[in-house]
Amino acid sequence: MKKILYQDIVEKVAELCISANYDLGKDVLSAFKDAINKERSEIGKDVLKQLIRNADLATSNRVPMCQDTGVAVFIVEYGQEVFVEGGTLHDAINEGVKKGYRDGFLRNSIVSHPLERKNTGDNTPAVIHVEFVPGNQLKIMMTAKGGGAENMSRLKMLMPSDGIEGVKKFILETVEEAGPNACPPLVVGIGIGGNFEYCAYLAKKALFNPIGERSKLPEIAKLEEELIVEINKLGIGPQGYGGTTTALDVKIEMAPCHIAALPVAVNLNCHASRHKEAIL
Repeated sequence: MKKILYQDIVEKVAELCISANYDLGKDVLSAFKDAINKERSEIGKDVLKQLIRNADLATSNRVPMCQDTGVAVFIVEYGQEVFVEGGTLHDAINEGVKKGYRDGFLRNSIVSHPLERKNTGDNTPAVIHVEFVPGNQLKIMMTAKGGGAENMSRLKMLMPSDGIEGVKKFILETVEEAGPNACPPLVVGIGIGGNFEYCAYLAKKALFNPIGERSKLPEIAKLEEELIVEINKLGIGPQGYGGTTTALDVKIEMAPCHIAALPVAVNLNCHASRHKEAIL
């Protein structure tokens, strides 16, 4: 049994929160640079260059790359041989979020009551998903999920008879309806299968996969590639100014589902695709 101290989790989570908001991932920056070479719109090229400049300024000046520093969302792979000493995992993560958002001067975006709209003042509670896995490690994956792209995300319970064409139609309609509101170029996370709530989780989880990495399932990898092409034909372009770079990538996670159902969820991520991870 491996012991991991509560306070170590707090400190690591605080670091992840700050880094996710200050330091855009190398995979995203590389995708921006590749997109400039492919983008047909001069305005689109200029926007992509500005996004790279914005990311550079955020890192060098240690400030957030976007004023919306998001909901703190975590996926934790919890090794079955791990014991958290000194408190619970959930409490440690929430304390880490409080510390990270305070020390990093990050905007607090969480309200305690969705109707009364009173801010909690510390960006908690975080949204935490835990998956139990073999081993003696605690892998903490964090994303700062902005409200604009999240608001344009959708879930639909399709019928099995809708098939692959129905799935593609729903995905394309969701991106087209989002237009500039999700701050493209996007990373499009898709969940197919499971049930109502698990499908949405799969779409969120898909966003943690590095840009450029394809699904290990050949038919799903093919679908990801087809969707990238079709989405970029929509002409929305960087920040909605038109162009051929509406999506940097499409990521799909899949799960078994009921014989009478075909759930599909689309979780959009804006150009600030902020995700970091650590292993304890």
